[in-house]
Amino acid sequence: MPRFNERTLRGTVPRSAPHTPHTAHATRSRESPPPPRPTATLALTSAATAVALMTYTAPMVTLPDTAAALHTPLSAQAWLLNGAPLGLAALLLVAGSLADDHGRRRVFLAGTLALGITTALGGLATSTWAFTLARVAQGAASAALLASGLGLLVAAFPSPRGRLHATGVWGAFVSGGIAAGPLVAGALPGWRVGYAVLGAAALLVAGLGVRVLSESRSPRGGRPDAAGATAFGLALVALVAALTLGRDGWLRAPVGLLLAATVVLVAVFTVVERRVRTPMIDLGLLRSPRFLASSAGGLFTGLAVIGLFSYLPALLQQTLRLSPMDTAWLLLLWSGLSFAVALQAKRLAGRVPPRGQLAVGFLLHTVGALTMLGAVAADSWVRLLPGLVLSGVGSGLLNAALPLLAVESVPIERAAMGSGAQQTFRYIGSCAGVALTIALATSSGAGLSHGADVAMAVSAGLGVTGAASVLVLRERG
Repeated sequence: MPRFNERTLRGTVPRSAPHTPHTAHATRSRESPPPPRPTATLALTSAATAVALMTYTAPMVTLPDTAAALHTPLSAQAWLLNGAPLGLAALLLVAGSLADDHGRRRVFLAGTLALGITTALGGLATSTWAFTLARVAQGAASAALLASGLGLLVAAFPSPRGRLHATGVWGAFVSGGIAAGPLVAGALPGWRVGYAVLGAAALLVAGLGVRVLSESRSPRGGRPDAAGATAFGLALVALVAALTLGRDGWLRAPVGLLLAATVVLVAVFTVVERRVRTPMIDLGLLRSPRFLASSAGGLFTGLAVIGLFSYLPALLQQTLRLSPMDTAWLLLLWSGLSFAVALQAKRLAGRVPPRGQLAVGFLLHTVGALTMLGAVAADSWVRLLPGLVLSGVGSGLLNAALPLLAVESVPIERAAMGSGAQQTFRYIGSCAGVALTIALATSSGAGLSHGADVAMAVSAGLGVTGAASVLVLRERG
């Protein structure tokens, strides 16, 4: 791996020597950012990450109430959950490249501020489309802070040991945000109040970040890749729309046209990335087994884990007649264990590489999903507990290993882009996984209990596929 000095990490450009001590001091003050404050940077980026994931998971337990308030039919409820992952998937690559080239602190603060505003607007929505658009904007804002946050951490912790510690803590706060979101949403009097609280929390973090964070960048020169960003974003919109509409019939003309548009737009994106001077993603990375393993890990985490657990709380409320708060406490067994395991998983790094941790995490989720089969039909939330424990431990390993593998799979000066790429695949998988889970659970003629079992079995199969993919994609000697 190439070595980078402090000047490279901070993105400064060597200049001619100043003529006097006074001008030297003035030049440093004007052109060089203050040195990073590692502990404060880790605390702020982790807090912002937790808030972003809280806004992401809050609708998990409030979906029935939100759908009722917005008069959302069952066929359109996937949009209420898929708005945020769509915004995340569409903007993560863009945000990562912008952060590396134009300032990670700048992109991070803009994203955190935008998250606060869009979350509050989501709480004011009065229609399905207004709420969905607010969720897409929340996802886009979250993309800016998530991609740039890991880039800030790499600049603040330049040593491998420091990066291991920082990415482990950051990954744990991903799990922590997932755990806290449903609890906050379930405890507050109404989903609109929950959005107001989370919006205020994001604005508070943005205010603290202005005073704490130091700028870093690795500029390549050139203009932002607007054409690539447009093609990629439209491709994702077409894909998610096709997956959502496919629930009512995969052979219908609109679904076929949207899937065809997705293929064409991905081809356009590939051509653009090969020709522009500063592409969002270096397509040469697709020949790197480590980068492919990071991407596959993110994709199958979204498909298998996030897809199932995004809709499971609403499913339990409809079938087991649990309240939003009861569902949040039950989900905490899964997400709380995920947080605890992710926080401690860094101790495994010396003995088990990130790719091995991913494989174990997927297999634990698989066993957990299979263990939960039949629980809904038996009208017993107790039968869910072993599966929630196993899947929670597996999810913790996934959340700890993914950010470390993401920054290790790309050159160190492109850390934000590497984070954005891996998380893009994660939320593409999430969009597809949510749509697939809802389709499987609600389309069965035998009822929701049978549909729940089908969705869990498919999630288990996707977990096995994820484990196999990261094990196959290994570095060649």
